[in-house]
Amino acid sequence: MSVEKFKEATIERYEQGVQEAERPFSGWDFSYVTGSERLQSGMLPWSYGTIARRLLSQTERMLDMGTGGGEMLSRLLPLPPYTCATEGYLPNIPIAEERLQPLGVKVLPVTDDSQLPFEDGEFDLILNRHESYDELEVRRILSVGGLFLTQQVGWSDCREINDRLGIPMPADYAGWELNRAVFQLEQSGFRIIEQHEAAPAQRFYDIGALVYYLKTIPWQVPDFKEQHFREQLMEIRMEMEQYGFWEVQQKRFVILAVKE
Repeated sequence: MSVEKFKEATIERYEQGVQEAERPFSGWDFSYVTGSERLQSGMLPWSYGTIARRLLSQTERMLDMGTGGGEMLSRLLPLPPYTCATEGYLPNIPIAEERLQPLGVKVLPVTDDSQLPFEDGEFDLILNRHESYDELEVRRILSVGGLFLTQQVGWSDCREINDRLGIPMPADYAGWELNRAVFQLEQSGFRIIEQHEAAPAQRFYDIGALVYYLKTIPWQVPDFKEQHFREQLMEIRMEMEQYGFWEVQQKRFVILAVKE
């Protein structure tokens, strides 16, 4: 194949990948790229779902913060008799309601972490997976002895993407890592029962998967537009062809705390 033909084929495959990334995203479901193994993440040394299920079996009143489209919560059956869920991204509300209301879950929109629509001590367990929270407000709506389980994405998550595109990591989340989260919870009247962190690898196997990811994770590269980073993305795609994938490091941590 001539150099010109090779360049044309490379551009054509790149454009095809970008077009595939136009697929609509709803709820919090990445199966379009994870289900086909175009995006794969390394294993964590803990299972959020397993911890959550263990805690669910011991409670009667539970809240799931940032439920997305209710994907995770709907897989944790059976749920406690009184279960509520919140979601801050309004387009997800009808998706979550359709999935969770038949299970007896009340879904409420929340846009201010410091003003949750619940009474003092209303819940014995609060689950929070990759959702922001206000420590004092979480404490307010928990009963004494109530548990708070949260899995968070650290500020340094996938920073190789930002380094490669020449975009600073989001300042809003600067320093958001395990130590800070633990300190803030302890200062707010919680006792930490468990805490773990990990940095598993995440691999992108084609450029369409990476573009799709960046379009659906707006805080990684705010206002991401593929055409603004075409040169860098083309270089990444060439590395994918050479090595079979492009790898970045995730950052995750999990905390189980009790209100004293």
